[in-house]
Amino acid sequence: MQSLLNIFWLGIKELRSVFSDMLLVALIVYSFSFAIYSQANAVSETVHNASVGVVDEDDSTLSRSIRSALMPPYFQTPEQIAAREVDRAMEQDRFMFVLSIPPGFEEDVRAGRQPALQIDIDATAVSQASLGAGYIQSIALAEVNRYAARADVETEYPVVLVNRRAFNPNGTQSWFAAIVSLLDQLSMLTIILTGAALLREREHGTIEHLLVMPLRAVEIALAKVWANGLIILVAFTLSVLIVVEGLMQVPVAGSHLLLIAGTTVYLFAAAAIGIFLGTVARTMAQFSLLIMMTIIPMMMLSGGMTPIESQPAAIQPFTWFLPSRHYMAFAQAVVFRGAGFEIVWPQFLTVAGLGWVFLAASLALFRRSVSTSR
Repeated sequence: MQSLLNIFWLGIKELRSVFSDMLLVALIVYSFSFAIYSQANAVSETVHNASVGVVDEDDSTLSRSIRSALMPPYFQTPEQIAAREVDRAMEQDRFMFVLSIPPGFEEDVRAGRQPALQIDIDATAVSQASLGAGYIQSIALAEVNRYAARADVETEYPVVLVNRRAFNPNGTQSWFAAIVSLLDQLSMLTIILTGAALLREREHGTIEHLLVMPLRAVEIALAKVWANGLIILVAFTLSVLIVVEGLMQVPVAGSHLLLIAGTTVYLFAAAAIGIFLGTVARTMAQFSLLIMMTIIPMMMLSGGMTPIESQPAAIQPFTWFLPSRHYMAFAQAVVFRGAGFEIVWPQFLTVAGLGWVFLAASLALFRRSVSTSR
């Protein structure tokens, strides 16, 4: 009982330390609000408001119909320019795309020939450039086919592929990006807060005050784990309800309680990693370098940016030792597929097991560090 009381009061001290640092509080609020919203909507899944220049050397009915088909919101109103202006306009970043229609284009289409259109692309915006080129090609082909057939005809194929999207009917990318962003913020802030709290005690000299008290290393470590984990868990819950579901309109199909329970288990695993890094590092600079070596791989290999199956075969086995991989699978199953505990229990138990392994290793290293200090 005395040990639990020690852990409780040490945790209260940690909570007071965090909330007395307004800059740290502002970072937590930012990370679970604006950072999630901006990350989820940063990568556009469609072309939007792209600037287009058109070199129309044919000036025919067909060329004008192609030009008028490039409409908002995908493209800005096309601006007609001369062929000699293309290079300079692209160098001045006036246009992302320049479509060149050669002379005699309509005549060649009527004659059954296959004239070519040229698209100059500013590929510094790689994603928009790739998507936009496909959009322009589809629009031009549709107008040419409509003109050649003199009607809106549809090509009949021997096989028709019918797409049925499950769990995300509109294919909204921001839904998935929001969950990935939540995982990133969970991992980053939990590891940073827990490890930095341990280093802050050491740099301020208060760790020596704790060591002369009748406290054990496990009590000091667990107090930091539950206090910082509680802060992140509350921030996570509010972010899901207010930012993800409220502002971004991302539906959570499964149980909120199950999601919070799985997040709690993952927080202990991440906090254990933070304790481990905070024990290994001797200064805040060393801790910052270790954070870069730890958090970035956890984000990249969790399966949120790219599926595990698409990652190099040599790396895939190592991802099993990352709690973030199993938590990502758990969170996506609960949020998007409405999975219950009977489906996600393997991921739940795997995260819990890895958490205890990391926590045991962290406590062993922390005990050794405390014994050395004494």
